[in-house]
Amino acid sequence: MTSAAARPQTYEDDVRLAHVLADSVERVTMTRFRAEDLVVDTKPDLTPVSDADRDAEELIRGQLKRARPRDAVEGEEFGITGHGSRRWVIDPIDGTKNYVRGLPVWATLIALIDGDQPVMGLVSAPALNRRWWASAGAGAWTGRSLMRASRLQVSKVSHIQDASLSYASIGGWTEIGRRDAFLGLTEDCWRTRAYGDFWSYMLVAEGCADIAAEPELALYDMAALAPIVTEAGGRFTGLDGRPGPFSGNAVATNGLLHDEVLGRLG
Repeated sequence: MTSAAARPQTYEDDVRLAHVLADSVERVTMTRFRAEDLVVDTKPDLTPVSDADRDAEELIRGQLKRARPRDAVEGEEFGITGHGSRRWVIDPIDGTKNYVRGLPVWATLIALIDGDQPVMGLVSAPALNRRWWASAGAGAWTGRSLMRASRLQVSKVSHIQDASLSYASIGGWTEIGRRDAFLGLTEDCWRTRAYGDFWSYMLVAEGCADIAAEPELALYDMAALAPIVTEAGGRFTGLDGRPGPFSGNAVATNGLLHDEVLGRLG
């Protein structure tokens, strides 16, 4: 008989909670999506923020305070609160520029980092009627609920010339001095499309794309994405090759292409 101490840590309850949080926040974000009275401000970094961003994060924080009072919370709009080895990382609306323009490609990102490991991630894109999630050792899934889900698996493409690459923009690569390297990679791939933001990484997890990369990202942009890509069989690192969402940038692949992509971009 396996002792309790020897049992692997599971995060099933946290996954269920993440779904509850996503259900609640969708009612806020969808109500405000394309609303004529949506209030949009500019943050100090010149990126937009709407009243829906703030309301969505406050709602998630309020529910986490009741359900996980001992856990810390880190969000895009209100920073870090609390202490503890477990930290929830939230991006209330990833793709705010799309959101404020009425484009449906945006999502709420909810992640859990336990110690220094991202162990659970959920991406909810209600305007696309899509949701993706994963937890450590339990695989990656997509569907509208836990009861209606299909398992994700990355592609088996093993050559750059056969690969599909998704990205957000060219400008960031220029800013970090790697524009030529990135453009060279895009020219050698079979196909490139700028799906952008969370969607690029979910397409890698689904096996629809083979490579996704962005040069400048925050932890809240990536924390929910990394477990989904890795549990689907892929790799998620920074340009420096460090696993996980901690490098300030991201490279996600099906795993087979990862070392070559890092060699060319990093």
